[in-house]
Amino acid sequence: QVQLVESGGGLVQAGGSLRLSCAASGSGFSINAMGWYRQAPGKQRELVTTITSGGSANYADSVKGRFTISRDNAKNTTYLQMNSLKPEDTAVYYCNAAATRGWLNYSYWGQGTQVTVSS
Repeated sequence: QVQLVESGGGLVQAGGSLRLSCAASGSGFSINAMGWYRQAPGKQRELVTTITSGGSANYADSVKGRFTISRDNAKNTTYLQMNSLKPEDTAVYYCNAAATRGWLNYSYWGQGTQVTVSS
């Protein structure tokens, strides 16, 4: 089992910044891609950004140029730096990790952290 512990959410005014963290732990697992998704009230969960173990990242069009994902492989931790936040970024943000144990692949989710951007 891999556990993901998220931190860093909160309330910020439009134009402000927040940094989310997600630490993965799990004995015997290799952590591969990690990413962030978000779900606003009444909407489906959507991809925000992902990053491979090699550091290649991709972003949803809505956050390009404002959000930056990074990771520390030694700590199995990923970070999401969110700048120029907009009210439409308000959502619960979930960390996701793709993990491998032997020949089996798994996908794990964090508990979610609330990000609220006031106008």
